[in-house]
Amino acid sequence: MEKIQGLIAAPFTPFDANSRVNLAIIEKLAEHYAQIGLAGIFINGTTGESLSLTVPERIALAEEWIKYARSDFRIIVHVGHNSIEACKQLASHAQRIGAWGVGAMGPCFFRPIDIPEFVNYCRQIASAAADLPFYYYHMPSMTGVNFQMTDFLAGAADHIPNLAGIKFTNENLMDYHNCLHFAQGRYDILFGRDEILLTGLALGAKGAVGSTYNYAAPLYYQLIAAFNAGDSAMALRLQGQAIEIVKLLKQPGAEELAVNKYLMLCFSGIDCGRTRTPIKHLTVTQKQTLSAAADDLKQKLAIGDLLPA
Repeated sequence: MEKIQGLIAAPFTPFDANSRVNLAIIEKLAEHYAQIGLAGIFINGTTGESLSLTVPERIALAEEWIKYARSDFRIIVHVGHNSIEACKQLASHAQRIGAWGVGAMGPCFFRPIDIPEFVNYCRQIASAAADLPFYYYHMPSMTGVNFQMTDFLAGAADHIPNLAGIKFTNENLMDYHNCLHFAQGRYDILFGRDEILLTGLALGAKGAVGSTYNYAAPLYYQLIAAFNAGDSAMALRLQGQAIEIVKLLKQPGAEELAVNKYLMLCFSGIDCGRTRTPIKHLTVTQKQTLSAAADDLKQKLAIGDLLPA
C-alpha cells in the first residue's frame, strides 16, 4: 500500500457558541491546510473530540470534509467508537463517500485482553471499508489498550488484508522502531508525537500525524528539510522551537485540548470555537495569557514568517 510522506494534521472540530458542530468553518480550515502544505488530515480523532460527538455529527463532518479531498490531500476518517457496530457504520460510510482511508483507536471502556480478540475487533472494522487503507490508532494514554504493536502486526498480517499501518501515538520508541522494520518495512507507521518528531525521523519515520501541525506545519517542514539535508544543528534548533509551542499547551488549571484549540486561533486566525463539555472551557484571563504568550513566542523564536498570518 501507498505510504504517506509528510505531515497529517488532526483537525479540531469547530463548534458554535451553543456547542453545535459548525460545518461552515470547514472550508476555511481546508484552505488553510492547502496553504501550509499538509499531506492530509486525520479527522474525528482525539483532537477532533470524536468520542464527544454523536454518530450523525461524525457522519456530517466526514461528508463536509470530503468536499475538499484531492489526489494530493488524503482524508483519513477516524471511526473508532466504544460500539463496534458504530465503528462499522462509520467505516462503511467513509468508504461510500470517497475517503482516502480509515483509522480506529481501541475501545476505552470494555477493552480486549489478548491479541487474537484485539485483531478480531480491528478486522471487523477494517472489513467494513475493505477497499480503503486501514490504520490502527495506537494511543494507550487515552484508551488503555497497550499491546506491543509488533505483536498486533504479527497477529493481523494474515487477517486484515487492508491493514495499511499504525498511527503510533506513544513514547515506546523501541516498539515504534520494530514496527517500522516489521516484515521488511511492509507497513506505514505514522509518528504521532509532535514534540519528539526529530526522534521519529532519526528512527526512520516518513509520515507523521499531530495536532500542532494544524497551525505550525511550516516550522515542522523546515525541521524535516534540515534533517534530510544532514544539518543536525538546525534540526535540533527547530525541534526546540516546536517544543516551545508544545509547552504552551501545559497551562496551569487548563485542559490541553482547550488550550490547543485556542492556539489555533492565535496562530492561524481561524476560530474553531470552544471545546465540548466535559472539557473545561478557558477563562477570559487564560485566553489573554495565551494570546500574549503566543505573540511573544512568535517574536522570540523568529518564527512569524513560518506561521500563517
